Amino acid sequence: MGSPLLRIGTRGSPMALAQTHRVRDALRIANPDLRQNDAIDIVVIQTTADRAQDRTLAEIGGKGLFTKEIEEALLAGSIDMAVHSMKDVPTWLPQGLEIACLLERDDPRDAFISTRATSLAELPAGSVVGTASLRRQAQILHKWPHLRVVPFRGNANTRLRKLEAGTVDATLLALSGLERIGRTDAIAAVLPVEEMLPAVAQGALGIEIRSANDLARALLAPLSHRSTEVCIAAERSLLATLDGSCRTPIAGLGTLSADKTLTLRGLIASSDGRTLWESCRSGPPSDATRLGADLGQELRRRAGPGLFVGEPGYPRSSL
Repeated sequence: MGSPLLRIGTRGSPMALAQTHRVRDALRIANPDLRQNDAIDIVVIQTTADRAQDRTLAEIGGKGLFTKEIEEALLAGSIDMAVHSMKDVPTWLPQGLEIACLLERDDPRDAFISTRATSLAELPAGSVVGTASLRRQAQILHKWPHLRVVPFRGNANTRLRKLEAGTVDATLLALSGLERIGRTDAIAAVLPVEEMLPAVAQGALGIEIRSANDLARALLAPLSHRSTEVCIAAERSLLATLDGSCRTPIAGLGTLSADKTLTLRGLIASSDGRTLWESCRSGPPSDATRLGADLGQELRRRAGPGLFVGEPGYPRSSL
């Protein structure tokens, strides 16, 4: 058995492994040289966020801790590429790294999961909703202030087990993640984006490489999905302009219409949901970055500086 031609780094959760296997299989289809069983090696890397399951992400430093050790392995050359859920990727990458490929985006919506109701609106006053996301918390409390939201961490299967044990009355998870681990059976309802605007880049898989690795970039080129790239560029430009962190509830979703018009919706809120601002922009795909920046500037101006006081500058990511 020879050395692998390609080493792919990933977290070890069932969802992360499912995502990485999807990328591995797509690489094999697109590149005949990678079809031998030992041509691709999947390297599991435990991250700080995986180890610290007893605290919220905001307390331990943010969602960038899902990628920190993996990016260190990339920079050290011990892996050739890394597969990420793009909503976990900080807005600014370490020098020398880049997102070289975005696969076609899966459904970005959130799923409502409960054994006691089929929607958030059905939950009686005082019901407990568990979530690790300030984005979800803010939107829930804005629309249903009679509900109680509590921190709720762990991978998707862990959260489903906690829900079944009665720890909380309901929770929300990304629909795409549940589809990837084969747990759509747990879904009570899929939430429309008008009710729960998704996290920036939710549902998208990105592959990160060293900028100098031209071979990895060439291998990934057939997997890139242009429409997804446009929408994610607009959303991440919005996030960068808002300078968002895990202590700022931020949501954003870009969509392309049949006539190729890009529409970007954005939202920021206070974590208690009492105040919430949202707006949108539309334009050609070539203006994706500008549309995101323009929308971000509007939302930041409307919210005022108070919403951002005391937030860490890094890692910057949305929930």
